[in-house]
Amino acid sequence: MFILALSGSLRDGSTNTALIGAAKVLAPEGAEILLWNAQDQLPHFNPDLETAVPHVVQEFRDLVGKADGLLFAVPEYARGLPGAFKNALDWLVGGDTFVRKYFVQWNASPRASEAQKSLRLVLETMSGFHVDEAVLALPLIKQQVTPQSLAAQYPDEIKAALAAFVTALRTRGA
Repeated sequence: MFILALSGSLRDGSTNTALIGAAKVLAPEGAEILLWNAQDQLPHFNPDLETAVPHVVQEFRDLVGKADGLLFAVPEYARGLPGAFKNALDWLVGGDTFVRKYFVQWNASPRASEAQKSLRLVLETMSGFHVDEAVLALPLIKQQVTPQSLAAQYPDEIKAALAAFVTALRTRGA
């Protein structure tokens, strides 16, 4: 099973990116989790480019298309989604690789509720299916964490969320 994980943060030391790293450390047997965090490499979305999609955009779309499910860990900036991350989602709208994909939202701050609502609305508008039972929000605001420290501090929570997502993908999705 292939899970594509997207961090909404470009920041070095991002707690959301570390949370995805912890998921990789604790991934159940048979589940591969790949972190994609290159939204800063994508050009600004422009529908005029759909006739000759930039190579980096096509690579991103292909990864999404190959994924059995997508795990999103996205911070909240000014009560919304980070701009570069929203730009990446906009590039998916022009293709069919995200249609009917199952996704889950994780977050390193339970206070990031507005961005989470916005992300869910965008992804469901793009024909994605949210896996409610696999949602995870951990109180990591202003903490210095690593994937290993999170895997050690929250193994039960992370494993339970991953197990719920993998089960949903096996029974509903992939």
